[in-house]
Amino acid sequence: MSHLKSLGLRAPNYDKFPSIAVPPGHADSSWSGWESICSAILARTASGKALVAVECYPGVHVEEVLARLAAGLQPILAIDTREAFKPEAEVDAMVGPFLGGDDPVFGYLNATLQMVDFIGPEKSGELTRIIAADSARGPVLVVGPGASLLAPGADLLVYADMPRWEGQLRQRRGEVDNLGTRNRGFKPSLQYKRSFFIDWRVADRLKQETMRNWDFLLDTTAASEPKMITGEAHLAALSTASTRPFRVVPFFDPGPWGGQWMREVCDLPDGPPNFAWCFDCVPEENSLLLEFSGGVRVEIPSINLVFRHPCELLGEPIHGRFGPEFPIRFDFLDTMGGGNLSFQVHPTKEYARTHFGLPYTQDESYYMLDAEPGAVVYLGCKNGTVPDEMLEDLRSAQAGRKSFYAEKFAASFPARKHDHFLIPAGTLHCSGAGSMVLEISATPYIFTFKLWDWNRLGLDGLPRPVNIERGSKVIQWNRDESYASKHLVNRFREVARGDGWREEATGLHPAEFIETRRHWFTGKVEHNTGGQETGGVHVLNLVEGDEAVVESPSGAFEPFVVHYAETFIVPAAVGPYTIRPVADRRDREFATMKAFVRAGA
Repeated sequence: MSHLKSLGLRAPNYDKFPSIAVPPGHADSSWSGWESICSAILARTASGKALVAVECYPGVHVEEVLARLAAGLQPILAIDTREAFKPEAEVDAMVGPFLGGDDPVFGYLNATLQMVDFIGPEKSGELTRIIAADSARGPVLVVGPGASLLAPGADLLVYADMPRWEGQLRQRRGEVDNLGTRNRGFKPSLQYKRSFFIDWRVADRLKQETMRNWDFLLDTTAASEPKMITGEAHLAALSTASTRPFRVVPFFDPGPWGGQWMREVCDLPDGPPNFAWCFDCVPEENSLLLEFSGGVRVEIPSINLVFRHPCELLGEPIHGRFGPEFPIRFDFLDTMGGGNLSFQVHPTKEYARTHFGLPYTQDESYYMLDAEPGAVVYLGCKNGTVPDEMLEDLRSAQAGRKSFYAEKFAASFPARKHDHFLIPAGTLHCSGAGSMVLEISATPYIFTFKLWDWNRLGLDGLPRPVNIERGSKVIQWNRDESYASKHLVNRFREVARGDGWREEATGLHPAEFIETRRHWFTGKVEHNTGGQETGGVHVLNLVEGDEAVVESPSGAFEPFVVHYAETFIVPAAVGPYTIRPVADRRDREFATMKAFVRAGA
């Protein structure tokens, strides 16, 4: 029996591939494989003189899509849209102001660039004339980013889509370029930086403009297993998801401090030495699986749902504040059998707005799903810490002159299962080894200033970037051990109870816009999002108990079953819903952690 099993962890029933059933009437609207996909497109272009535009999200293998469709459709002209892009030097100069110079991690969020800005007017004008002339003689195929702009009069618009997470994996493998460049094989972290601050923003603006006009969506997540659905089926599935509970597809990633808890509890494969992260609710990067007849599953970015139904999903007050962005993030941090997380701090709201163009920052909390004996969380600085002394020791450690002795400066607190540590931006923090953390936070997840990484190298064998100078500008030195003990550790307060349940407020800190509630229950618990017009989205995780069911009192959606440690989303449009154990389990209590945006926050 492994050490983790000796701690009493239950048998795994965590669903790694949750799906959403496509509504009746669209169940047969899917095709698998290039031959079937080409046949479906040809069936819609029977005139023989069709102009087909295939818009591609950054990270899509444009060469493969172009070659496969050209082989199957036999156009008289096939165009790669990247031929129309501006010279690379010109693109680099255009995006440079958003990339923060030599900073290896941070830039400034692009809020202005459009796809058309990457396309050269002379080249695009020439290609547009060629496309118009040749499409009068026979079929023409236009593939790549900006295809919908180069062929605005296309008879068919296909959108080749994929989640951002798959794009990151392709960057790590050296398979893809950034928008407007030929930089595959470039350092993956710098490709990711450019994608985060530039490429995804540009592509998402065009996606939102064109989504309602897609004739087909081409799922290119698995490069060798393409799938396609009609645009109508895609929109119908998103409409379904906006009115009932659902889960996004989680993804797991190793890290230099990763542990073994998720491998056992979530039944993950052997291979990586550990699993450090699980992104279980990050709609900007996760995906949705759409279930079609015959067991066909099509993977689409979950951000498509946020773009298409922001009010139904988020609630009108939240959409009004954040726009089409999902503001709540749930993820796992596994150090069970691993090492300490990096000692770090998040930027304050003012700093994030001024330096990164962000309207809010990463306030967060650690909820302990599990912990080994002796586990701790570092939170705040020790009473009496001299800021200049700590910063000098950090700089000396970064320069390799000495090791940083965190215990001298960082306050630490015992970490036990079901403890909750609140971490408003500007607070020094770090989960120690031997912990399984459910991190509940605001969404801007890359904005972490690492101060010390325990003399470790990353999985690439290189030192992980630290940001002592940036961190020094945002550390709230008044948040010391006394402050943390009083305001940030286990701030549980019972606010309601009923037959077979009780509700506790667990935070977060008044500086944070997210509220969290824990419900302990043996029977049915009533919840209410407040509805689309005045309420907001709920995000929950089953933190105790093996299996629970989410139900609509009016039968508005089918019962939705969740398992231990699974995160699920309840759209604002749902309104009232209930949660109870699947079976009558009066012998033990179940528990959920729920997060939502505070009214008026």
